[in-house]
This record gives sequence, structure tokens and C-alpha cells, in this order.
Amino acid sequence: MKKINTVFLATFHFINLILIIFYLYPGSIAGCVFYKDCTVQPQITGDFLVSSNHFYTFIFLSLLGLLAYHNTKKINFLIKYLFFISIILEFFHIMIPNRKFEFSDLFGNILGVLLVIIIYKFKKKYV
Repeated sequence: MKKINTVFLATFHFINLILIIFYLYPGSIAGCVFYKDCTVQPQITGDFLVSSNHFYTFIFLSLLGLLAYHNTKKINFLIKYLFFISIILEFFHIMIPNRKFEFSDLFGNILGVLLVIIIYKFKKKYV
């Protein structure tokens, strides 16, 4: 079990670093790679009330974090961290060239974290 948590922990920290790089890059790294155009943002699915890319990204990051830290005393810190990073990274887009702050992106980030946390708390309490 310890080995699995180590893998989740390393993966969480690696993905977290990659996410921060992607968020702070003035353009779209994924667009540069897939479309050879750094101004185009690849879209996984169509947006609904919130940005789907941001929603899926923060579901994935939150899930990895919870899998890495679920049996530790750091879980509450992790939850605060996930909410903090989901908000602060979007606000950085106000200052970054070629990026813009959007409420749909912010709410997609927060909703992705919130969904995973709610499921985690429900599972922990009732299952």
C-alpha cells in the first residue's frame, strides 16, 4: 500500500507542477503542440455553464491529491491547497500576456475541486 501512495504522491506533485507551468505560460502550450498555434486552446468537450477543460483538469488533480494523501493528517491542508490553487491560478491570468481571466474558468476550477471533495467526504462518512 505504501508503494501505491508513493506513486500517487509523485504523480500528484508532477501533475501539479505541469499544471502551474501550463497556467502561467503566456499562450497555450497544448495549442503549440497539437495545432502548431500557441493562440488556440484545444477543447476536450464543449463548455457547459463552466469551462469543461478547467473542470476536468481540477477533477483529475483533486483526485490524484486525495489518492496520495487520503490516509494522512495532511488531507485538510490538501483540500485548502486545492481550493487556493484553483482560484489563484485563474487570477494570475489578469497579469499574464495573451491570457485573460474568465469567471467560467474560475468556476470550472472550483467546481472540479468541490465535486471530488464532496464525493470523498460522502464516501468517507457513509461507505
